[in-house]
Amino acid sequence: MKKIEIEIVALSHSITQTHSYAVVLGELNGLRRLPIVIGGFEAQAIAVALENMHPSRPLTHDLMKNFMNAFNVELMEVVINDLQESIFYSKLVCVSEHDTIEIDSRTSDALALAVRFGCPIYTYEHILETAGILMDDGGKKLKTDIKVEEVGRKPDNELSNLGLDDLNKLLNDVLEQEDYIRAIAIRDEINKRK
Repeated sequence: MKKIEIEIVALSHSITQTHSYAVVLGELNGLRRLPIVIGGFEAQAIAVALENMHPSRPLTHDLMKNFMNAFNVELMEVVINDLQESIFYSKLVCVSEHDTIEIDSRTSDALALAVRFGCPIYTYEHILETAGILMDDGGKKLKTDIKVEEVGRKPDNELSNLGLDDLNKLLNDVLEQEDYIRAIAIRDEINKRK
């Protein structure tokens, strides 16, 4: 089976499940998108890495990367290799000095590690055909009724009513609480005013 390279194009609130997020993967040089529902902690781990944020203490996926680096194990690629009953299955393709090994992984964890290692993400045609959304050149959906909205990028009325000093204080508060997704929205509002 031929692998198709995909990349993370958005991290969104899931409208289908409360307290969940969707990571939207896009086909490289293609028009298909693959939304995958993930938990809040995994969404936060992906957002932290995508935004190059550096928490004061390592998150679980940072720990895993540090552990792999300490033992000279490199994550070469992530493959979303199966879809059963709306659950995506993935594997980590890892290389050490003497061996290449494939490790079963939850897709959300695999994506959080892929972002940290900067490795490619792949899937197969049957998965894109089954769960993908076809977009037109302008970014509009051509099929399915799945809707996603990008987290941390849409205007937040509450934030737009705060002054710059209040925004900076709020940013420090949410960083202390390790709410990195909210921090991204606050940081974007601060940057918009500069």
